[in-house]
Amino acid sequence: MKKTIITVTGRDTVGIIARVCNYLAQENVNIEDISQTILQGYFHMMMIADTSASKKDVGELAEDLDRIGKEIGVSIHCQHEDIFDMMHRI
Repeated sequence: MKKTIITVTGRDTVGIIARVCNYLAQENVNIEDISQTILQGYFHMMMIADTSASKKDVGELAEDLDRIGKEIGVSIHCQHEDIFDMMHRI
C-alpha cells in the first residue's frame, strides 16, 4: 500500500471537496481518512490516501492536484507518507 498525504488550504468556496475527491476517484486513489474544517472563512482539509491502484505516481498526482488547486483558488500539496513523516519528525 502506498500512502500519500494530501492537504488543501485556502479561502472557502463551493466545490473544493467535490473537485478534489472526483479527481482522486478518477485516478483510482482511495481516501482512507479525511479531516476538514473551516475557520473564519478559511478551508483546510487533510487526507490520507492509498495511491497503489493509481496508474500515476505521486509526482504526477501532485502536479495534477497543484493545477486543480490553482484553478479553484486553493493550495494543494501531495506527498508520500514517508516524506511527510520525515518533514514533521520532532
